[in-house]
Amino acid sequence: MLNSRIRYHLDEHVPNAVAKGLRRFGIDVTTPRDADLLEADDRVHLEYARKSARVMVTYDADYVILHRRNVEHAGIVYVPQRSRSIGHIIEVLYLLYELALSDEMINRLEYL
Repeated sequence: MLNSRIRYHLDEHVPNAVAKGLRRFGIDVTTPRDADLLEADDRVHLEYARKSARVMVTYDADYVILHRRNVEHAGIVYVPQRSRSIGHIIEVLYLLYELALSDEMINRLEYL
């Protein structure tokens, strides 16, 4: 998906309210339930996101470790749990969606 808009995949710990908020802006978002990945391993989620060109949004620091181990991915946005309100998460993800293309996010880690 060269030079396309960012699409997101949320991990299981990110509230569904984030997906709903992003969808109100017309942003393509999947959740573990949407992708039939409930309780799947972190690597499975990251591979799903990579293959479907989706930036992984997570509260789980294990994804930061996978990034540091050079596991390929379509992008990761790490949000330390309980560090930001749902509204703030939606705002920042919307801003990233407006400013970056999916190609620019490949193997990139963003801290929120």
